Amino acid sequence: MLTTPRHAQKLSLFFLFCFTLLLTLCLSLPWVSAKEQPKPKPEAWQINGIVAALDDGHDPVKGYALRKLVEYDLQNLKSVVQKPEDIAKKAAQILKDEKVDNSVRGSAAEALGNLGQAAANYVPDILKFLKDEKVDNSVRGSAAEALGNLGQAAANYVPDILKFLKDEKVDNSVRGSAAVALGNLGQAAANYVPDIAQILKDEKVDNSVRGSAAVALGKIRQLKLEEVVVVLSYVYEPNQKFFDLTSDNNNFEFWSFWSYFLGGGDEKVKTLLRWLGRPQAIPEKLEHSQAVKTLELFRDIWQPSKDLTRLQQDLASQIAVVSRKVAWQPQDITILETHYNNLKNAGYNEADSLQSVIVNLKGWQWFFNARITIISHAAFWLALIFAYPKFPQVQAIFFWNPWVRRILGVGYVGFLLTWVPFFRRKLFEPFKPSLLADAGLDNFHDQSYFPQSQVKVPGTGDIQPVTAALPGINGQVILQGDSGLGKSMFLRHLLTNSQRIVVYLPAQKCHKGVIEAIQDKLHGQAQDADFLKNLIYSGAIDICIDGLNEVTAETRAKICQFVESYFRGNIIMTTQPLEWTPPSTAKTYYLQPLEQTQIQEFLLSRQPRLPKDATVQGQDYEIACINYLQEVLTTQQPQEELNAARRILSNPMDLTVVALMLSQGKHPNLFRLQEQQYNLMAAEYLKEWNQEFPLKKFAAAVYEMRMQDKQALPADEFFQVVKSLEDEKYKMVVSRQWQDEKGEPKQEWYFRHDKIMDFFLVQNFLGNSDEAEVLLVDRMGDPRFRGVYFLLATLLPLDAAKELREKLIQYAADTKDNTVSNTFVQLLRTR
Repeated sequence: MLTTPRHAQKLSLFFLFCFTLLLTLCLSLPWVSAKEQPKPKPEAWQINGIVAALDDGHDPVKGYALRKLVEYDLQNLKSVVQKPEDIAKKAAQILKDEKVDNSVRGSAAEALGNLGQAAANYVPDILKFLKDEKVDNSVRGSAAEALGNLGQAAANYVPDILKFLKDEKVDNSVRGSAAVALGNLGQAAANYVPDIAQILKDEKVDNSVRGSAAVALGKIRQLKLEEVVVVLSYVYEPNQKFFDLTSDNNNFEFWSFWSYFLGGGDEKVKTLLRWLGRPQAIPEKLEHSQAVKTLELFRDIWQPSKDLTRLQQDLASQIAVVSRKVAWQPQDITILETHYNNLKNAGYNEADSLQSVIVNLKGWQWFFNARITIISHAAFWLALIFAYPKFPQVQAIFFWNPWVRRILGVGYVGFLLTWVPFFRRKLFEPFKPSLLADAGLDNFHDQSYFPQSQVKVPGTGDIQPVTAALPGINGQVILQGDSGLGKSMFLRHLLTNSQRIVVYLPAQKCHKGVIEAIQDKLHGQAQDADFLKNLIYSGAIDICIDGLNEVTAETRAKICQFVESYFRGNIIMTTQPLEWTPPSTAKTYYLQPLEQTQIQEFLLSRQPRLPKDATVQGQDYEIACINYLQEVLTTQQPQEELNAARRILSNPMDLTVVALMLSQGKHPNLFRLQEQQYNLMAAEYLKEWNQEFPLKKFAAAVYEMRMQDKQALPADEFFQVVKSLEDEKYKMVVSRQWQDEKGEPKQEWYFRHDKIMDFFLVQNFLGNSDEAEVLLVDRMGDPRFRGVYFLLATLLPLDAAKELREKLIQYAADTKDNTVSNTFVQLLRTR
């Protein structure tokens, strides 16, 4: 008679967990290469035999059949039998039949878990069986594990399985099986990781259940830092009687490994395990940055460790250790105070270590805060200085307003603006076009400048090229020379090549004072005259003052006073020879006429700037220059005429007129160059406009313009005149174009040189009219008409010129200013 053996009681989950751990350790040993044997795939006859046994009337027979079914790999059962669902149905019927022995029903649950998708519809039945408290706990555990094996089919029932894990009334073996089931469900249980981790924190839960929960977490997802802390806390738990290969000691190594494993190798987890959980050695030395990161990590896990008493005690100790290992900085006070407050509130004595560090740093905090304030303040003004060029409001409100600059600038801003070159340049950068407007640089071409012009250097008396003697505006310099020698051209050359901020001032515009003339060019923004004076004194802006000989003695006195007061400034002034007392702080350089060897070189160098439609160009122009010079400098003429010719040809302005005439195929008359140039222009004017050039009317307008110290010609009234004078063949006037505040185009015309203006001015002094007679006497002491009297020496009838010579000599004797009379006498002598 066949006897039915008793169903063996299942090993406890705790023992199974320890056995699994042992097996894992054994498989990890380097000398072991054993692998878990896969379940065999059944043959059709084997499955058919099992199915037949399931229909037997004896429950134990069914039990044997179900247990045998679990031994096979049933995932591809369709390849063996046509309808695996029929097998699942039979197993489900056995599970639901309460008359069947519980152990057999448990085997049915296991079998359903092994049937995969074919048993998906029977998950509720397995769950119902699990809930049945009348069923033996080990059998219920099998049902829980079966649910875990069904994967996605059981995903919707994760909350129900979790209830068994959390229910303290449920037997530990069932709770452990529930944990195993959740782990087998993988991603489906991801949202419930915090609940599973909570089981680990509860020391009242049986170790086997907590161990199963830990293993389950390793199958679901990587844990967050605060979740890893819960796992790590196991390291501190005493009396962990886990089965070990060598001893029965606490198994903290497993929980250290499990913390690494569940943390996924995260750097923060690695740092955590270097300090907590029985580390091999605390780091001897710490870089400041590492210490800060470590304290930040400890801060992040402080709250999650609240209920983990032993771990938090170790954490408190390590916080104190870290605080003593580095030299902290004021900006670290925040993180240190956070830990101090946490330790103090939790009642840990380690708070004292943090307090001593913080007290030491507090002494430096005021300095740190002051530094932040200063940096912020400096950044604010730095932003303003970069916005300064584009925003007039910033210019007027913050920088040129003395009260705002001094109060908001806290004293140091004004100092830096005055003495730091970069900031000084920024202050004047928006006004650079206005500062240079009177220089007419848009009509200046540096290649047309003749750099071989020479000067006599003060002190040594050496003769050097002016560009070598004065390579830049440095110190205080007076450049003195006769009209036409190129003083203004040299200033324009300096301005074009200067990298510094420079203001160009015609001397006439300084009649109110130099500071006032510069203020006028700053468009009203520079209301703080004292600040402007300080900037000039510090050398923030170089100054060019052109034409001292053209202003009154009073204006020259104001300029001299300014120059002497600002002896540290870089100032260059130009003047023709005159009787005056120059500033004692300035050195006078004397611009020399061209030497005879330079005359031909200068004439030839004019060729690139000649009109494009010039009649004589290229080699023909060079031949014309050479032939002309041979003719006018022949030694066969009287010595006085030769000297006069050399004197005129040594003047770059007159030589430029000669070049223009030669390029037009004309023969220049050295003693009437301006008149000859005018006659050529007037003839073309008659031809173009079919009317005579209005010389008298235009000359009168020029006289009024000169008397009012205006520079721009009255183009509205004399448009045809200025267009003819501007012709490239004559270049008697030049134009400047710009846009006004409304963006509309504007254009003005100016005489290219004072000698040209003097030619038109002198027309008012010629003739037998009473007005001319009065002018000859009245304008004798006016420096604006010095050039006019030099022209009168050659244009007046000889007797009238001699009479004027006597008057000039008498005037010089009375005023002790013989600069005009001396030159007049020399010019008259050539007649």
